[in-house]
Amino acid sequence: MFPIQEWCCGGCRAKTFGNDLSMLRALLLLFVMISSLRAGEGVILLHGLCRTNRSMDRMEAAFAAAGFTVVNVDYPSRVSAVEPLGEKVIGRALEDPRLRGCERVHFVAHSLGGILVRSYFARRSEPRLGRVVMLGPPNQGSEVVDRLGSWSLFRRINGPAGSQLGTDAASVPNSLGAVRFDLGVIAGDRTINWINSLMIAGRDDGKVSIDRTKVEGMKEHIVVHVSHPFLMKDRGVVAAALRFVESGSFSSRKSTPEDCAPRPATIHP
Repeated sequence: MFPIQEWCCGGCRAKTFGNDLSMLRALLLLFVMISSLRAGEGVILLHGLCRTNRSMDRMEAAFAAAGFTVVNVDYPSRVSAVEPLGEKVIGRALEDPRLRGCERVHFVAHSLGGILVRSYFARRSEPRLGRVVMLGPPNQGSEVVDRLGSWSLFRRINGPAGSQLGTDAASVPNSLGAVRFDLGVIAGDRTINWINSLMIAGRDDGKVSIDRTKVEGMKEHIVVHVSHPFLMKDRGVVAAALRFVESGSFSSRKSTPEDCAPRPATIHP
């Protein structure tokens, strides 16, 4: 039996080629339109403690593909306390030349990165500040720091900032107060570190409990079946973070003006 293309005339092949070309042009136009819609919006990515910006590569690719200007920050997370670290890291990121044309600047931050965002904006304002997504943030500290924070080996590995993330009232996360920006939090409930999990009350991601990722003033909070070290690499988490930054919600629905106001969270001691 002869292949069907042997029976097609040149006109049919030309018509097919023309249709393919039209579709390609339409796709290119759509890409240009999406890029132009996001041309005035930037996203700053902040990795967690003892990590590098390479851990945020998948997040960076997703936001860049959606048309955002992305600044994937690499910073030395183990050399300084939270406040000076946040001042230096976030201050420099906001001054990045790539963001000069952006009318809005959003943040996606993993773990310690979220505390840096809270610390910085507890003292400073930024007219361009858009939405913030935090992945596994120790917003009320972590019991792991309570138990191990005084150990010299812990301090050597995690640095000054890591030792400030306990659960007592005087810890840095618990002294920062409510957030006053549009915040969505993604918490994990899977662990690959059962030793840490034995120190943590309630469900946890191996570093922080679900309850302690919450903070007063946050807008939305969701739980995913992912462990702390892999939150920023999980495809579902990446998609959820992108949805929140684009629409103001982790769900697929469009946000309303009322959605933009911070809401009180249920905080568990």
